[in-house]
Amino acid sequence: MTRQDEDGDEALARSFEEHRGRLGAIAYRMLGSLAEAEDAVQEAWLRLGRVDPGGIGNLGGWLTTVTGRICLDLLRSRAVRREQPMDETFVPDPVVAPLGQTDPEREALHADSVGVALLVVLETLEPDERLAFVLHDMFAVPFDDIAPVVERNAAATRQLASRARRRVRDATPPSDPDLGRQRQVLDAFMAAARGGDFEALVAVLHPDVVLRADAGALVRGTAASRILRGAQPVAESALLFARYTAAARIVLVNGSLGLLSVVDGRIGSVMSVTTTGHRITGMYVLADPERLGRLRVPDDEN
Repeated sequence: MTRQDEDGDEALARSFEEHRGRLGAIAYRMLGSLAEAEDAVQEAWLRLGRVDPGGIGNLGGWLTTVTGRICLDLLRSRAVRREQPMDETFVPDPVVAPLGQTDPEREALHADSVGVALLVVLETLEPDERLAFVLHDMFAVPFDDIAPVVERNAAATRQLASRARRRVRDATPPSDPDLGRQRQVLDAFMAAARGGDFEALVAVLHPDVVLRADAGALVRGTAASRILRGAQPVAESALLFARYTAAARIVLVNGSLGLLSVVDGRIGSVMSVTTTGHRITGMYVLADPERLGRLRVPDDEN
């Protein structure tokens, strides 16, 4: 390899790194898995190495559509392998960070308020719908560029995004974006759970609150993985698992406040919430030991 070739490779690598954050954000929204998102971005890099970069007019656009195609293939393979519909207790991988800390790479993953609740809804979309919605609505990719990836014309691709948009709008619970009000609600929830105060728990929960707890594929469908609806059943569950709340601290989960439980240096659970009117409307708990073991435990800055 000549010196000129080495300089060209280094320049290409630098250019790719400039796009890595955006590609990771796309893959995370498409797949709901941090590990799979990283693999998809790495595969995009490998594919870039197999083509002549001189023939790529817009590197960012090329990488975006290639990453989308990789994610689409992964989603389609999931659908083929899945014998039954996705279990409703599934909770996507959360992006956890301590309060007050800004990590540009992690921030890129949950920019534009991609909360866990939204990722749960995205999991219910068909692969082609998800791609069209994520690329167009979240990253402003033109339908003309998305159409070849889903093997449709631009008009049909527009319809995919439109159907996805309606489902997202109808299914995503509203949430108060103010971190201060979120903190007040979480503090009240934690105090009631730790104190064993059932009535106080019911008061901080919306009457139609939904709790989704994912303990992992090996135990999914058992009592450990569950979905509960209504303030009283959710309050009863909160008291049953109060030991996790006792060991929890408030952190950022996908840009909003949530709870991280760490016991003996290991993550026991991560909970994301949606809140409206000083009450919790949705609770999303990941307690899958395998996936939690791959998460980075943020330093406690509370």
